[in-house]
Amino acid sequence: MSEPLIKCEPLIQSTGRVTGVMAMRLDHPPSTVWSVLTEPRHLANWLAPGDIEPRVGGAVKLAFEQSGVVIDSLIAALIPERVLEYSWSGAGEPRRPIVWSVEPNGDGALLTLTVDIPDTEDAARGCAGWTAHLEMLAATLEGVPIKFPFETFKAQREIYRAQLAAS
Repeated sequence: MSEPLIKCEPLIQSTGRVTGVMAMRLDHPPSTVWSVLTEPRHLANWLAPGDIEPRVGGAVKLAFEQSGVVIDSLIAALIPERVLEYSWSGAGEPRRPIVWSVEPNGDGALLTLTVDIPDTEDAARGCAGWTAHLEMLAATLEGVPIKFPFETFKAQREIYRAQLAAS
């Protein structure tokens, strides 16, 4: 059996927060992965139309047209082509930090996403959504963008729900 495209670690619950970590090995150099993570021409293919200003304190603005969700955040940490952190939040919402990490891995890259969600929110849904968007990111890198993969989302949401219920 082949290794799954996206490796999802079990969710970690701590005081007031739930953390999810997802990783995947990509057959593209870190610089290419970074451009898909940060450049507007790529963002719309796997995440949402918008703009990320690549500097600490730079604006992150993403508009999910179908749901009406708008992300309006600032970059909290940045190491070009290695680390990008911002909050997955809009104005007046609680902080939901996400950290993208890109590491060289052979002739490709290892992309890791860490998501931190308030435990008052549906963490299983949030992390499953990120898993689906990572699948979209991988397809974008291959030059074959896909629509939001609801089957991936639903399956991973159930796995995460079971983990949270068991802890």
